[in-house]
Amino acid sequence: MTTVDPGLDAAAPSAVGGERLTAPAPRPKRRPRRVRGGLTPYAMLGPAIVVLAAIVGWPLIQLIITSFQEFGRAQVFGAPPAWVWFDNYLDVFTDPVFYGVLARSVLFAAGCVVVTMVASTLIALMLTRLPKGFRLLLTVGMLLAWAMPALTATVVWGWMFDTAYGVINYVLVNWFGLAEFNQHQWLINPLSFFMVAGIIVVWGAIPFAAFTLYAGLTQVPDEVLEAAQLDGAGGFSRFRLIIFPYLKPIFLIVTILQVIWDLRVFTQIFVLQDIGGISSQTNTLGVYIYQKSIAGGDFGHGGAIAVITAILLMSISIYYIRQVLKEEEL
Repeated sequence: MTTVDPGLDAAAPSAVGGERLTAPAPRPKRRPRRVRGGLTPYAMLGPAIVVLAAIVGWPLIQLIITSFQEFGRAQVFGAPPAWVWFDNYLDVFTDPVFYGVLARSVLFAAGCVVVTMVASTLIALMLTRLPKGFRLLLTVGMLLAWAMPALTATVVWGWMFDTAYGVINYVLVNWFGLAEFNQHQWLINPLSFFMVAGIIVVWGAIPFAAFTLYAGLTQVPDEVLEAAQLDGAGGFSRFRLIIFPYLKPIFLIVTILQVIWDLRVFTQIFVLQDIGGISSQTNTLGVYIYQKSIAGGDFGHGGAIAVITAILLMSISIYYIRQVLKEEEL
């Protein structure tokens, strides 16, 4: 390859047999992209930001202030709070009970997220193959499960696992002959307690994840899947090499939402404890904060735990958002 001096004319003679070199045309300079709409998008977001700041921002500031104070029942009835600054946080970080609750919450959320994502992916793939009638029936069933309030769903599932009149014990004893499940107490043992709680959480979380993934699956080009199938790729290979790369940003977004929701789960755990669980062995972060602050009257320590939980959730959210942005750049 011959190097051309920038000072040469557009057609300068070379040293090889009268060959003439043509200088490449200069590349046009890229103009910076102008954002369409100017300030209009920000002006439209302004009212929503103001409302969110008023509804969420002010209580959050109050929570942070309370976490630096000695705020108990006396302060609720008008006594001035005393500033203890980081003493509440030091008490929380030196409390072994907090670390047990944190580990329990993380493990429970991780299990729920994994089961939810796997089951939702399988259901979404099944929706693409079902006939129209069965797809409509499954969609309506998931919508009904999604529309049921968490409190109602927990009460129903709690009745199904009831010791004396539960459907689960009846089926296991009378249909499968498992006499050891006669009057079996599912909520006393922490492991079976979290199994029941996980079923309730996953049952309510699958519809959203399955519908979102199914919407993404409809955007995967059919010709690409057909070409891979003609090349001999099996179902798992097509999912791993084609479908998952197409839907990776959607998987990341759904996963982060599931992590946030499952880490701050409250209703399912609280109601199951009221039905028959042992709270000291089954507390998660949401219930632990409630017991410390509302039920126990120690709003300072409860506020500190809530702030720590919020920082944890924000860190996880920022990590996953960065992953999504990287995928978009690629």
